[in-house]
Amino acid sequence: MKPYINATGLVRIFRSDDIETFALQGLDLTVTLGEMIALVGPSGAGKSTFLNLLAGLDRPDAGVLTVGDLNLADANERTRASYRRNTVGFLWQQSTRNLVPGLTAHENVMLPALLAGHDHAVVKQRAYELLDAVEMTAQRNRDPLRMSGGQQQRVALAAALACQPQLLLADEPTGEVDWATAEKILLLLQTLRQQYKLTIVMVTHDPRVAETADRTVAIRDGRTSSEIGTDDIETVVVDSAGRLQIPIEIRQRIGLGQRATVTVVDGVIQITPKRAQVNDYTLNRSTTEQST
Repeated sequence: MKPYINATGLVRIFRSDDIETFALQGLDLTVTLGEMIALVGPSGAGKSTFLNLLAGLDRPDAGVLTVGDLNLADANERTRASYRRNTVGFLWQQSTRNLVPGLTAHENVMLPALLAGHDHAVVKQRAYELLDAVEMTAQRNRDPLRMSGGQQQRVALAAALACQPQLLLADEPTGEVDWATAEKILLLLQTLRQQYKLTIVMVTHDPRVAETADRTVAIRDGRTSSEIGTDDIETVVVDSAGRLQIPIEIRQRIGLGQRATVTVVDGVIQITPKRAQVNDYTLNRSTTEQST
């Protein structure tokens, strides 16, 4: 089956004066329609950069990135703007990025769809339905900025779904709430995913959050490094160029540096550390000089 999201060889370079920083260095990733995945990895690994590319807020310097039938890498700005309005919803860590001060919860949920040109009567009714779906109907006439963090995030989630997106992007969606509130938000995400047939890609540093996804994808140094599925087995990812990242704890355990030999024995690939050649050369030279 054709993947809903397909990223192949994605490269993103940020330039400042004479300095180039590679945020993505050939990232490969596929996501099926209706799947929920969690992106994990250290700060600076490229997670948020990839999320911005998926959101249509930025474009890659090289590689292919498709969502459905749309190639985001080649799309013009008008097409990308339409994509941002109609296909993708955003849920950021700071719920205030999704909300406008001074508007009620109901008005905040209506706003994205009204700006996209949807019919006012339809938008008004859908906002009621979304607030009901996130269990915030009783708070619909309140200013969200006067609500608790968990309530704000619920309203922000409803606003993210106002234009009926197929893809929901969540950047640390539980990062500013306690774990009890986070559990409720994550349960709500799963419910809405089924109800509205969403594909969800979220970034998180919390392993408890990642465990709620169908698949956890680790990104290190701008590349897809490994995946953990529902079987809890970590699988190393081989990218389109045949590269793989061996976790640092394994490299340290076997003393693997910058060189290794790769052999195939009975259908099994063996990676063996290759010791530095300079020591052998120095030893041989010393022995030769002593003998002469």
